[in-house]
Amino acid sequence: MILAKLTFECFEDTTITAVERAISSLITELKYNGQIIGNEFPCLLKDGHFVTQALCPTEDALSYVNNNKAVNNAISALNDNGILQPKIDILGQEIHSDMSDPDHTPAWQVLYTSFVQTCSPLRCGEHFAPIPLYSQPALANGCYKQLINWQQDWQACDQLQMNGRSAEFEALHEIGDVNSSLAKRGQAIAAKIEENADIPTYYYLYRVGGINLKSEQQRRCPQCDGDWALKESIHQVFDFKCDDCRLVSNLSWDYN
Repeated sequence: MILAKLTFECFEDTTITAVERAISSLITELKYNGQIIGNEFPCLLKDGHFVTQALCPTEDALSYVNNNKAVNNAISALNDNGILQPKIDILGQEIHSDMSDPDHTPAWQVLYTSFVQTCSPLRCGEHFAPIPLYSQPALANGCYKQLINWQQDWQACDQLQMNGRSAEFEALHEIGDVNSSLAKRGQAIAAKIEENADIPTYYYLYRVGGINLKSEQQRRCPQCDGDWALKESIHQVFDFKCDDCRLVSNLSWDYN
């Protein structure tokens, strides 16, 4: 990921409330278009300017060509509230996050995330690198809001099960059961992405538990009961892959 600084300047008298609302609206639309990544975007008032920092998938993520209609409308709203378009400064590569996938058409892609990752939840099947969402055909309403919301819910469940709190088993059900509400939402989004982009798009099912390695290796696809075990792991993450059901999963790392 790339760390960028956005500086907002006022060109006429306005109020902090108006500025805060206008900037927040723009940040929200940039987030749902995949141009910035994350959930928290502190905004600093300094020397009469408003400054915020954000992670971006690429150095050109905030270029006009990557905007959708909602982002452009939010930029227009800045002007309506006496604020100039933000000045963009690229600060450099952020070392704790993954770099985006090279600009190419992948043979397949997958919806994959975890609570420790700050990047696009759409990954290249060949490189396992995050794919910027704004480079893809848009989903409903011209943005990837549904996908970002799914990612946040998946990460919340992952955090709960890793912490081992009271809702651990409910959280595991959501991220590991093909028939859970969260999985059905994700599969529907993956199917829509595949339809729009004409690229096979898979959904990741998290796996933990089980009896032993042998029984794990004999698992069948939970949707079609087909043989989906791979001879070799893909990216040391996926040990199962069903091309008919567009599902991938892992061998359990913790047996009962």
